[in-house]
Amino acid sequence: MAIAPPDNGTPPDPAHPRNGFDRFFEISARGSTMSREVRGGLATFFTMAYIVVLNPLILGGAVDGDGKKLSIPAIAAATALVAGLMTMLMGVVGRFPMALAAGLGVNALVAYEIAPEMTWADAMGLVVIEGVIIAILVLTGLRTAVFRSVPTQMKTAIGVGIGLFLTIIGLVDAGFVRRIPDAANTTVPVGLGINGKIVSWPMLVFVVGLLVTLVLVVRRVRGAILIGILASTVLAIVVEAIANVGPSFVDGKPNPKGWSLNVPELPRQIVDVPDLSLLGNFNVLNSWSRAGWLVPLMFVFTLLITDFFDTMGTMVAIGQEGSMLDEQGTPPRAKEILLVDSIAAAAGGAASVSSNTSYIESAAGVAEGARTGVANLVTGALFLLAMFLAPLSLVVPFEAASTALVVVGFLMMTAVRTIDWTDYEIAIPAFLTITLMPFTYSISNGIGAGIISYVVLKLAKGKARDVHPLLYGVAVLFVLYFLRGPIESVL
Repeated sequence: MAIAPPDNGTPPDPAHPRNGFDRFFEISARGSTMSREVRGGLATFFTMAYIVVLNPLILGGAVDGDGKKLSIPAIAAATALVAGLMTMLMGVVGRFPMALAAGLGVNALVAYEIAPEMTWADAMGLVVIEGVIIAILVLTGLRTAVFRSVPTQMKTAIGVGIGLFLTIIGLVDAGFVRRIPDAANTTVPVGLGINGKIVSWPMLVFVVGLLVTLVLVVRRVRGAILIGILASTVLAIVVEAIANVGPSFVDGKPNPKGWSLNVPELPRQIVDVPDLSLLGNFNVLNSWSRAGWLVPLMFVFTLLITDFFDTMGTMVAIGQEGSMLDEQGTPPRAKEILLVDSIAAAAGGAASVSSNTSYIESAAGVAEGARTGVANLVTGALFLLAMFLAPLSLVVPFEAASTALVVVGFLMMTAVRTIDWTDYEIAIPAFLTITLMPFTYSISNGIGAGIISYVVLKLAKGKARDVHPLLYGVAVLFVLYFLRGPIESVL
């Protein structure tokens, strides 16, 4: 369900592309226009530009087995570079409006679990290995076959679950929903704002920005989500200039009323020379000799499962949001999309910024009307500019960008009506898929729970033949994935 209304003027004619560029990217064929693609590319960038700041904080805050740290400026530059190149590659090869960047969750796994067991070069080498394995699975057709084996209504549930996941991400990033400090002594783990109240300027900016965006959406204003982000950012800059709120951490001490990530101030310096010294700093073999075979094997398996199914879920959700799925719930050029995602995983390791993967925030661009890879060219170009204009990327705070995630979450939730809730054999797996994604903060966990329960329920009903043979193998892999803790302790 997209909110972008038709552009004024002559509507696109799918049968008659305007030129070769239109024909290659299928702009008219998918009912889009250049203005929609540009708006979509801008909206996607603004909702995920935070990764240029956040990825260096995660990777740069950890030490490897030798006690060494990565350079934060170098991580920031490489993060923007790889995100820009891989997003543009997705646009040209996959021709699908799905941007890529260093994966959250995966980067934490690399920083805090893998790197301490070896060197940074060894850890990034494992990421390269994982990306190569996934690429092989795509080229052999196995990854696409697994994707097609998932029932259509389960794919719908994946999209709905990701919508809820996006919503909770937006609410938490904006500080509207927070962990309760004494959660161990209460049955309520999270609450509204600070002690159940909206008592900070950043939270007020988020609330006002969200309401403005929702009004624009209801009134079908073209560019509603992008306008909401920009308007919220301007309001945040004004508020910071007057109230001097400051960051969420000051001198290492928490400031609950501060801005979550970026402090919305106009930068003193606009252009900066990027540090690309981390490119190529990886080793694909040394980790095996240093940490033994089991530790690298389990790490690669964990990375593989996470990347393998996160991207499938993201691809379905974005295609569903833009009405780009076929009757089997498959987007166009699925094999090419998955191949670029695999290349991005390896490229992230080769650049020492962790595995790059598809970003569900791309749904914000699709909600603005993006339907083709042209939007990716816009988003990718902005990431490349962010290498040199890093100070400008620090202007938009979480509280402004998160409004888009909540709105997009609602739009993606609307597909829940197409699931047959009277058929428990599909409804229960769909329910687990939808709920576990936001509640465990993981797309893979939701997909895994849904597939395992689907297989178990079909077997319990004596309908083993209704399950695609590949799903049995996938279910077994997910069982191993969920049990990897006990397996590691035994082995």
